[in-house]
Amino acid sequence: MKRAVIEPGSVLGVLGGGQLGAMFTLAALRLGYQVAAWDPHPEAPAHRVATHSFPFPFTDQQTLARFADLVSVVTYEWENIPAELCRSLEQRKPVRPSTAVLSVIQDRLEQKSFLSSHGFPVPSFAILTAPDQLAQTVRRVGYPALCKTATAGYDGKGQWRISRESDVREVERALSESARPGLRWIVEAFVPFERELSILVVRGSDGQSCTYPLVENEHDEGILRATKVPAQVSSGLAERAALLACQVVDRLEGVGVFCLELFQLPGGELLINEIAPRPHNSGHYTLDACSVSQFEQQVRATCGMPLGEVRLLSPAVMVNLIGEDAAAFVKGAGSRTLLAIPGAVLHLYGKPAIRPRRKMGHVTFLGETLALALDHAQQFRDRLAR
Repeated sequence: MKRAVIEPGSVLGVLGGGQLGAMFTLAALRLGYQVAAWDPHPEAPAHRVATHSFPFPFTDQQTLARFADLVSVVTYEWENIPAELCRSLEQRKPVRPSTAVLSVIQDRLEQKSFLSSHGFPVPSFAILTAPDQLAQTVRRVGYPALCKTATAGYDGKGQWRISRESDVREVERALSESARPGLRWIVEAFVPFERELSILVVRGSDGQSCTYPLVENEHDEGILRATKVPAQVSSGLAERAALLACQVVDRLEGVGVFCLELFQLPGGELLINEIAPRPHNSGHYTLDACSVSQFEQQVRATCGMPLGEVRLLSPAVMVNLIGEDAAAFVKGAGSRTLLAIPGAVLHLYGKPAIRPRRKMGHVTFLGETLALALDHAQQFRDRLAR
């Protein structure tokens, strides 16, 4: 069924005001929309660029009423937005992706169970409801394994690797210290992957979808460090990844931008690690290297507009600025040195405090060839390391 189109001039609501919410806001403003950003943190980046700012707790019922009255449609920048809030808003205004989709994705156990039950490839996993059951749960999955909180947790937080039986006691202790009523964990087999890949898929309210190029990612302690596009894989594997992404989002009946994180095994098999129901860090290259960015696509899909052209204009490498990485670009000659590199595009998120493991910005390196972009990105990373 065709859904109502949200015309330019309307107010779009975004839950969450971090860098993703700010980038969504800028894309929406450029297309002629107004944006209301709701984030409890008064210094969240989106508050500085949004038309309407709501720096209040997500539990504030007066804010909920004001926000719902003001906006024509709601989206979110993060899957850990309270599902109860989205459910309340959805009674009054469209929420895209829907609360039903969010509820499946924001719980790793629900997500993996959904994927597995519909025949999609995932690593073997098991539910853990009590820390003292960890040893027997890991034995069912096999060593090595990963234990993750079922909800919340990101960028490597709320995750523990269990390489051997001797690791169980220490992880069990960590789980006991963080345990609270109703908390669950997922224990997954550690996958001996050859590459970490991801792919963006956009699905409109009319059911039409499109995919961006498959990309290869590099992580460090659970945090994305760099993304290169296009991934250096066979055309057949890239096509399989695109088909898998479309099938998953179709099955979810999702509307918006989604990212599938994938493992490529040595034999070429693809396994789904996780799904994000929003623009993704590994898709930031689209701001500079594509005809339509992932954030503009989020605006288009949220508003029921036609999806944009998906075309890679240039090979690219995206490098995250994490924690103290960003300090060099706030003071001194660091930003001038970086911007002298051909093809370098700097994005600083304007977060007021630099903290370890916090994403402070990113740099996209564009090149006529991927090799050239990789070379410039490596020069930059070598300077960071020094």
